[in-house]
Amino acid sequence: MYNVMSSHAEDFINNEEILETLKYAEENKHNEKLITEIIEKAKLRKGLSHREAMVLLDCDIEEKNQEIYALAKQIKLDFYGNRIVMFAPLYLSNYCVNGCEYCPYHAKNKHIARKKLSQEEIRKEVIALQDMGHKRLALEAGEDPVNNPIEYILESIKTIYSIKHKNGAIRRVNVNIAATTVENYRKLKEAGIGTYILFQETYNKEQYEKLHPTGPKSDYNYHTEAMDRAMDGGIDDVGIGVLFGLNLYRYDFVGLLMHAEHLEQAKGCGPHTISVPRLRRADDIDPDVFDNGITDEMFEKIVACIRVAVPYTGMIISTRESKETREKVLEMGVSQISGGSRTSVGGYVEEEPEEENSAQFDVSDNRTLDEVVGWLIDLGYVPSFCTACYREGRTGDRFMSLLKSGQIQNCCHPNALMTLNEYLDDYASDKVKAAGKKMIEAELEKIPNPKVKETAKKYINSIDAGERDFRF
Repeated sequence: MYNVMSSHAEDFINNEEILETLKYAEENKHNEKLITEIIEKAKLRKGLSHREAMVLLDCDIEEKNQEIYALAKQIKLDFYGNRIVMFAPLYLSNYCVNGCEYCPYHAKNKHIARKKLSQEEIRKEVIALQDMGHKRLALEAGEDPVNNPIEYILESIKTIYSIKHKNGAIRRVNVNIAATTVENYRKLKEAGIGTYILFQETYNKEQYEKLHPTGPKSDYNYHTEAMDRAMDGGIDDVGIGVLFGLNLYRYDFVGLLMHAEHLEQAKGCGPHTISVPRLRRADDIDPDVFDNGITDEMFEKIVACIRVAVPYTGMIISTRESKETREKVLEMGVSQISGGSRTSVGGYVEEEPEEENSAQFDVSDNRTLDEVVGWLIDLGYVPSFCTACYREGRTGDRFMSLLKSGQIQNCCHPNALMTLNEYLDDYASDKVKAAGKKMIEAELEKIPNPKVKETAKKYINSIDAGERDFRF
């Protein structure tokens, strides 16, 4: 029996348990009685085990699949409403010593343009992002102890938080850097980061080691146990994910949920977010070389099954995916998306020549932030630039307890409306501003708590008068 409480990767991501789960799901994918029982359990909004979730993913009874999709949509609405949190990645450096076979940053790639932003260049990038309207960033950097030491990351975070440009300010910096030590995670916490994000890429140890032949990332156990160390270092909010397309999706789906179960049981709080990136074309990387790609239909079902299995966890999708795919998975469970993204180092200030490509992957959704905001409004979603929970200390288990009780609605929805109103006044095009103001007016009337509704209206009127940064 595997040990979910153990801090050793091969205990909580147990290969034998995963294989047994896959066999069990295959044997029961036509078992209508069992599938119905699992769906009924999921309706309680308490989550599912990895084995139960895998049965739903394998289910090939169309009527039951439609029930799964409908439930995922309802759970998303129950916990996250119609809010969609906005963010943008900021690539600091693509220097990297690892040999990852799916990433153009790998050390042997001699023709990618290697770049590292100075603090002044970071300042210019952040101002460009602020001028779009962004308030939340995800820092990205390759693993290189010489070019990208922890001191560089910490200095960059300090620089980002210090920049106030017009009405712009970055209020939350999430960090996606390589696995590191408890001491360094403690330093990141002290620097005021939001969520620490690290993708496992694949949970299959044998496949992982083939894909990571050289560099510090080749240590499967050290990488997989990173979230334990991050939480030991005081970071409440962590974000996990796999890169679908590297390995067989069924294996990684189970591993992802086992990782979430481990964090919940061993650390008292599951992941704040789960990301679902798919392998994309990039400099010297051809996704067709990897034969584990998944269809759009299966991708949508993976999102739906994650949502019913971990109903409280935020889900992130980036501009790796097209507008059409993003639209479908938004209703299935995704709660955060990027907009106006650049995946090259220094890409927000100026477009780099094609021959100097420094991007990590090709972007499928190339729309501006304003276009994405307008699109979301047209679909009935409230684009949210809110970072209040992080700044009010509602993180980790404190955030989860409010989410599970439903009380978070009294914070998140009015804050989403207020930050959307900030965006509309400061950055939006006339068309988006008109549609957004109309949405805010309608959404305010839907707030059930009269006191919250009155206060939200008061704050929004103050924002219209030029004051900023109110929050519940």
